[in-house]
Amino acid sequence: MFYGEYLHKLDKKNRIIIPARFREGIGDMCVDKFYLTRGLDECVFMFPESEWRQQESRFKSMSFTKEKARKFQRQFFGGAFEAAPDKQWRILIPDSLKEYAKLSKSIMIVGISNRIEIWDKNKWREYAASSKEEYEQIAEDLIEF
Repeated sequence: MFYGEYLHKLDKKNRIIIPARFREGIGDMCVDKFYLTRGLDECVFMFPESEWRQQESRFKSMSFTKEKARKFQRQFFGGAFEAAPDKQWRILIPDSLKEYAKLSKSIMIVGISNRIEIWDKNKWREYAASSKEEYEQIAEDLIEF
């Protein structure tokens, strides 16, 4: 699984290097490819194949007769790309996803348990700062012990 925040850079060919901590989990999970797509809050979602298949199954079951379901599926699946890490553990970020997430050279790679999120560094810092103040209230609203 994926945890933590890592500052990285996009190279000249729009590739990122998967953080070393994530590589350990990838090896344990026998992951050989990922799926990248438009995330929420203007980031890129990156799923290992097994998790992608679970999400795909869940989202495919939404009725295509409902307008919101069609819109979501078009954005989520229409913006998806399959990617396999090279020998240096680099993943290519397609131009359309780079533009969608407004990625600059400096990026944050964030582990969110079952997925990885790729953010522009400044956008991530703004998001993290603004949501930090809501963290406790969100926890109170969502989590019951």
